[in-house]
Amino acid sequence: MGRTIIVSNRIPVKAHKTDGKIEIQPSQGGLATGLSAIHPKDDNLWVGWHGMAEEEIPSTTQKDEFLEKIIRRGCIPVSLTQKDIEEYYYGYSNKTIWPVFHYFTEFAKFSEKEWKAYKKVNRKFAEEILQYVKPDDTVWIHDYHLMLLPALLRKKMPELRIGFFLHIPFPVFEVFRILPNRKKILKGILGADLVGFHTSDYQQYFLNSVRHLLNPEINCDAVNFKNHICKTGVFPMGIDYDKFHNTALKQVESSRADDSFQKELHRYMKTHLGRKFVLSIDRLDYTKGIARRIRVFDYFLKQHPEYIEKVQLIMLAVPSRTQVEQYQLLKQEVDELVGRINSRYARPGWSPILYLFRSLEFEDLVKLYASSDVALLTPVRDGMNLVAKEYIASRPNKTGVLILSEMAGASTQLSEALLINPNDFNQISETLKQAFDMPVKEQQERMAKMQERLQLNTVFKWAENFLENLNYENLPTRNPKMMTSAITETIVAQYQQAERRLFFIDYDGTLTGFQKKPERAVPSRTVLKLLKNLSKNEKNEVYIISGRNKEFLESHFGSLGINLIAEHGAYRKNGFLDWKTFPGLDKSWMEKVEKLLQEFVANTPGSHIEKKNYSLAWHYRSASEWGDKRAKTLYDILKRWSGDLNIAVLNGNKVIEITSPQINKGIAVKKLATCGKYGFLLAVGDDHTDEYMFSAMPSFAVTLKVGAGESAARFRIQNQEGVVRFLSHFREIKFPPAVEVKPGLIRSLFEK
Repeated sequence: MGRTIIVSNRIPVKAHKTDGKIEIQPSQGGLATGLSAIHPKDDNLWVGWHGMAEEEIPSTTQKDEFLEKIIRRGCIPVSLTQKDIEEYYYGYSNKTIWPVFHYFTEFAKFSEKEWKAYKKVNRKFAEEILQYVKPDDTVWIHDYHLMLLPALLRKKMPELRIGFFLHIPFPVFEVFRILPNRKKILKGILGADLVGFHTSDYQQYFLNSVRHLLNPEINCDAVNFKNHICKTGVFPMGIDYDKFHNTALKQVESSRADDSFQKELHRYMKTHLGRKFVLSIDRLDYTKGIARRIRVFDYFLKQHPEYIEKVQLIMLAVPSRTQVEQYQLLKQEVDELVGRINSRYARPGWSPILYLFRSLEFEDLVKLYASSDVALLTPVRDGMNLVAKEYIASRPNKTGVLILSEMAGASTQLSEALLINPNDFNQISETLKQAFDMPVKEQQERMAKMQERLQLNTVFKWAENFLENLNYENLPTRNPKMMTSAITETIVAQYQQAERRLFFIDYDGTLTGFQKKPERAVPSRTVLKLLKNLSKNEKNEVYIISGRNKEFLESHFGSLGINLIAEHGAYRKNGFLDWKTFPGLDKSWMEKVEKLLQEFVANTPGSHIEKKNYSLAWHYRSASEWGDKRAKTLYDILKRWSGDLNIAVLNGNKVIEITSPQINKGIAVKKLATCGKYGFLLAVGDDHTDEYMFSAMPSFAVTLKVGAGESAARFRIQNQEGVVRFLSHFREIKFPPAVEVKPGLIRSLFEK
């Protein structure tokens, strides 16, 4: 296992000049915290910009000393000129990508010059990484500044394992499509092996844009684009829960405040006992809805004048991107709004808003969280919003109320918060009143559930989970190794030495070719004879596993006495025993889905519906050239329905199948493959539905993909005739066991 190379716009240190000398300090961001368990460790590296323009370090000696300090911290600096910073960072990244991805399209600037700067800096990052990366390293790229980088690295090192995580929302297709360079951005991201998002919505919006703009093969959460499989996943980012919680706990236990801010805050709140404090903390960014939050607080005081002098909004706005015009205008608007509202309502000893335009030290921030009765967070769009999680973690007595915008990614995890629409002033106003009136017991019940969830799903768990998925040994490989006579000999030797053997064999496309009419795809005499002989061996357990219904499998294979799995796992039959149904399957969705499929049959000549007991299939192998396009439309609709109807949508070979999410070939075989002490396992299949089966197999199993295309299988065979020839070796042993075969040999063959 190689190193992990983390890549982000900024490295986890801050560089600044003091009296002509360059000082280096560690940064405290969420990403730096989350990856602190990974970097620096095992010679891992972090690549990114150091925060200063090249022109700010004119002396060669000074530059060498500066870079040496950074490298000693396990970081590889990427140097940017002042022009790069203006056009790539403040320009394309924050004047184009940021507003579009947050739905503020009216703020987006489309500049060819800034797009070229974005491409140039992404290439700079690639060149720097390629100087240090080794073939067995893992590269984890972060965020919207570097969306072209995965493909740039993939082009130079096709076998490199690359992850990409987007920390901001991914917009719906109708918004994303306004970007002039939209296809290039998608192609850049698809260079990764695994792309991570905070929520399933962002994941689906990304896949939908990929489907519309690039027209690739998409199976569930994986995209097959230009012979490379890019998987996508949902990984909600957490926080360092213990750090916030334990700091707040210590502050409660200690009556002494060491910091002047904490002393002042303690004195202020003690002076105003009985007053409710509402906390608002954000970077000063238009996506956070800060100006709207001030207006809604004004609205609340108008609607509920009884709270005048009894509540106070503490608004902490952290300076951000002060060189961008929209942020300058926002600062001006916020200043004016605060001044206007304070002058309207102020009373001796009270003003409605306490406004702080600054950043705070960690301990001061925790004290502010722990001292506020309500947190009011109303972003218009937000990838996650870690402030909400920090507030929850900083409440050791489990009191306090979180009011959170449903537009924040965190809302999917924090259902016990009071969720609001940030555009609905009346709703927010009434929710504020609800928060003030909420009994302590209810506060503690809600807070306890959220704290328990956040304590389990920390930022460290987030990083670990992503890397585990990225490095998971059954992640689809790019090129399954072609089966050769030498590999076959080794596999047969392993088979001979095993006391117990297990076979999972797909039917359509594996044992027989595809037919325009599926009912005509009947097994040949050769196939039936082969299966009968395989199953006769008392050491062998043979399963035909298929999407076909049980009636078809029974009619063609029932007399052989072999094991059968129908409808991807909905039914199972052992030998001559009766069929068993997967327990708890729901069929209530079938009527609605069948009506939709009938509409597509009516509008797609040559397509037809196959109705099974617990699943439906829409076949379009015989359809016109519109079949593929109609299939993509149908897939989109069914994916949107999947949550409400509780269905799984499987994209097969010229067929879309709809089943219960409890059913797929992986679920069907996993328990069988792991419950017995098998010395030999073989799984053979040809299409996307078989990928679940391949991924569920133990590491020593022989997994065999039939035909072209990328796969999680370890080996590839050209066609159905090749499968029959290969399986014949287990019926008629042609090779003596020349060598003792150890469990890891099959894997080592693949890795050579």
